[in-house]
Amino acid sequence: MERVKYPRTWHLPDSPNRGADGDHAYADYGSFEGREVVVTEKLDGENTSIYADGYTHARSVSSGYHQTRTWVRALAGRIAHALPDGWRVCGENTYGRHSIAYDALPSYFQLFAVYDADDVCLSWDDTAAWAHRLGVDLVPLLFRGEFDRVRVLSLLGGASAYGPEREGVVVRWASAFGRDEHLGAVGKLVRADHVKTDQHWMSGAVVPNGLAS
Repeated sequence: MERVKYPRTWHLPDSPNRGADGDHAYADYGSFEGREVVVTEKLDGENTSIYADGYTHARSVSSGYHQTRTWVRALAGRIAHALPDGWRVCGENTYGRHSIAYDALPSYFQLFAVYDADDVCLSWDDTAAWAHRLGVDLVPLLFRGEFDRVRVLSLLGGASAYGPEREGVVVRWASAFGRDEHLGAVGKLVRADHVKTDQHWMSGAVVPNGLAS
């Protein structure tokens, strides 16, 4: 089965942290104007893909073992059999604390995309249906409706659904789109100075985030 790196999500023009991590930014919001969009919370975790054969990897296809990846690999073993051949689900592995601490996670994996065998990212409605079918959590939904730049910017601040701080937001088309359309269909806004540690989280001691009681 082919392993596929999750596409890079570019910063949107108003992102306070625009380009700080090497990403580019859109020249405008043209690909979102007039469209129905979904805005979700950007979680401070590790992008992770799970395949129908149970294989998992972080954003890099060549990612190897790390203690923070053990929980999500066990999850893959429980849910992968329910995926059709050639499909994969993508989500945030939030087991290990990075820069933002979460103390009320429903689990350590939050789904945000489902790709079928034709490399099409399913609509948000179908994504939510698959989350229910697999028994996994979705990333927190903050807004759904016709794109409104002011409304999107108003969602950038405030607390996380799972803790005191929100790293940012992700905007995506509510409809399905091909992986080759990702750069126009998905964008992010990240708050300023969201990285607070001098040491990369993979190099330090593993501190699990907290689960809701």
